[in-house]
Amino acid sequence: MFGLLAAVVALIVVGSAAAGPAKAPASVEDSKVLRKALSFGGISTHLKKFQRFADANGGNRASGFPGYDASANYVERTLEKAGWTVSTKPFDFDVFIQDAPTIFEQTAPTPTTYVEDTDFSTMDFSGSGETTGELVAVDLTLPPAPEPASSSGCEATDFDGLQIAGKVALMQRGTCDFAVKVENAANAGAAASVIFNEGQEGRTDVINGTLGTFAKIPAVDTSVALGNSLANGVTNGGTGTSAHIKTTTRSEPRTTTNVIAETPGGNSKRVVMAGSHLDSVVEGPGIQDNGTGSATLLELARQISALGIKPENKIRFAWWGAEEEGLIGSTNYVADLSKKQAKRIKLYLNFDMIGSPNFARLIYDGDGSGFDLAGPKGSEAIERNFERYFKSRKLATAETAFDGRSDYLPFIDVGIPSGGLFTGAEEVKTEAEQELFGGTAGVAFDPCYHQECDRFANVSKRGLSQMSDAVADAVNLYASDLKALTGNKRPTVAKQAAGLSGSDFLGDSLRR
Repeated sequence: MFGLLAAVVALIVVGSAAAGPAKAPASVEDSKVLRKALSFGGISTHLKKFQRFADANGGNRASGFPGYDASANYVERTLEKAGWTVSTKPFDFDVFIQDAPTIFEQTAPTPTTYVEDTDFSTMDFSGSGETTGELVAVDLTLPPAPEPASSSGCEATDFDGLQIAGKVALMQRGTCDFAVKVENAANAGAAASVIFNEGQEGRTDVINGTLGTFAKIPAVDTSVALGNSLANGVTNGGTGTSAHIKTTTRSEPRTTTNVIAETPGGNSKRVVMAGSHLDSVVEGPGIQDNGTGSATLLELARQISALGIKPENKIRFAWWGAEEEGLIGSTNYVADLSKKQAKRIKLYLNFDMIGSPNFARLIYDGDGSGFDLAGPKGSEAIERNFERYFKSRKLATAETAFDGRSDYLPFIDVGIPSGGLFTGAEEVKTEAEQELFGGTAGVAFDPCYHQECDRFANVSKRGLSQMSDAVADAVNLYASDLKALTGNKRPTVAKQAAGLSGSDFLGDSLRR
């Protein structure tokens, strides 16, 4: 997943969604059959393939690298064999490369050396350079507000009156993109930047952020604890702590591709689209993030063909490239659509990280009731239908924000109703979430997020099985009847629950 998704979720007690009218579409039987066919065994076959591609190609499946190319070729061949109409379109992008470990150390008042990937991370697309200088606090909010609200570094005027030339800007995560903060700091004359997490529940750890475009100055991020330590004795406009930062980074042009596939049949004027990013980060194989979403859609495509399901509406699946570099594949795809082509896409479903080992069942907040970030009209019905499905299985859910950190963003930007599922990234599970979903409080949803250990063993069989069933149900529902987008035509819980299968079963920190 492209960086970090919001940690705060609005909890929904099982049974909270209002049931719709009792009329049940004919797709209910197809849903049962399709969910039964979409087994964890079938999905895991693809996950293990992705793992082998990474192992044979430097340990990753990042776009622009051989492991991604092998994954994309495998997806393309598998879909063609299943009878889907497949297309690929190469596109160019810039890949971030770190040639040497970053040095980040406090030089005064207490000399301290910090450990990369433990105490701090080098932000993707950090500039390259070296400096030693005083830290200058930029509009910090300490202690943090109850909800994310810090605008530290978000406005050029935040730097007015600060003697920051040649020094290090100390900023706080908050309400604007990281790239905006770093660019404003550089334009004000800062020689480097440090961004620490804001401090609310779920926003405390090292950020592992990305800037999207190559910065003018070195940029690192860190936890709220280290940020507070660095800020100790520093007042806005004052100094008290000095640091040495050295980064050795570069940006290099590469070419990659999206894989797009659709059913031969179905009304081409009514396209039901779902997507997952196929690429990993350079640091690891990305089997949970996002092999889980990619493998689920691939196996679902196979089973739709194998079962001979003939959708009324055209189904189109996408495996996006360069999501981890800034949602580049999906953004290019949407940008290339004509108005007529975009109008034909009736909805977009996004599945990014749906097998976290310490998982939660999170549904994108389409109506904005939990986070005040609603999707286009129809997104609220997508959220409601996911809620109804999980309610029928007696499984609790929660909302997660439409905050622009995955491939739904370009679809939302052009007004296409969107939704999807997520099981959590590096945010730490709370006791309330443990009570709701099980698992372990005090441990990240995915402790291997964006790391080498994101391997096949990092995937929850139970979590992925539950979420993949919901994926199959949603795709089948909308492929059969788009009236479900209004929320007015959906099986009641009683009818939907009859004969259900018994299986049990998150560009990331670019934005805020």
